[in-house]
Amino acid sequence: MNQTEKHSNIALFIPHNGCPHACSFCDQREITGQAYQPDAADVAASVQTAEKSLGRALKNAEIAFFGGSFTAIDRAYMTELLQAAAPYVKSSRVAGIRISTRPDAIDDEILTLLKEYGVTAIELGAQSMCDDVLSMNHRGHTVQHVVDASRLIRQYGFSLGLQMMTGLYGSSPDKDRATARAIAALSPDTVRIYPTVVMKGTQLYELYRSGAYRPQGTEEAVELCAELLEFFELHHIAVIRLGLHDSDSLRENMAAGAYHPAFRELCESEIMYRHAVEALKKRGITEGMVDFYVNPKSVSRFIGQKRKNLVRLNALGITAIVRQDYSMEKYEVCARRYI
Repeated sequence: MNQTEKHSNIALFIPHNGCPHACSFCDQREITGQAYQPDAADVAASVQTAEKSLGRALKNAEIAFFGGSFTAIDRAYMTELLQAAAPYVKSSRVAGIRISTRPDAIDDEILTLLKEYGVTAIELGAQSMCDDVLSMNHRGHTVQHVVDASRLIRQYGFSLGLQMMTGLYGSSPDKDRATARAIAALSPDTVRIYPTVVMKGTQLYELYRSGAYRPQGTEEAVELCAELLEFFELHHIAVIRLGLHDSDSLRENMAAGAYHPAFRELCESEIMYRHAVEALKKRGITEGMVDFYVNPKSVSRFIGQKRKNLVRLNALGITAIVRQDYSMEKYEVCARRYI
């Protein structure tokens, strides 16, 4: 079960099940850390476990089927899982059911079925909104599939989530920005951003070993994803995941790429640093002791891991003094020369 998201999920992973394609980056058995296929009993057990830790908050959680292409798996197996989850929705013990799937595995028939069993949210693995990038990574679908599926999901009244990756083979920061803009234009309720991690045993791993593919490093990915995170938040789209979920299997099988267990925290700190520099420029301050005013909840974001932002400011000739101001917005920074 995964409860690391702000919106509680009772997550069951369906590794590499139902997907007819071998995407360049994909080894779901390693990403999820298991190859076990959950059944109806696992759904019940997961809800019971969640109830012990969440208590009354269970009613705000969703049973989430992740890891594969849920609407492309064997229909009988999919129905078994939905039948096991549906009673918890109908009795209001949980808020709903969340699934993740491929854009080309959505149609009227499947959406009617999902609605019948109480599915409330559908996440699509778009990954890129550039057809050349999708083709180079053997996704097996096009940008138009994402657009059409998103609109259909909206028409049926589901909450729409879209997932994107940065640093894919054949992509670039500009293409990733274009993907973010195209995703925002579809008005999803939620977004997940996954910087590409090269897993052993994948096609991407062979491209990396041959020198044909240069993956993003963590710092490079942080710079880009900080920009994307702020972009989505400014468009009132919730980024519910930023970076891959930490697991022993991921650490053991990754060969390269942008990974950090606190990746979102790094991105938020990067946003704060950029705003601090902008605040200095606005005030015309180039050196000396400076009071920086931030929201109390953003103090750790401003300071950064291992005080990184204070060190960076010091390298600019600025000695930062952090002040708390409840009137400040999440990423807002105000600079005043220390007197």
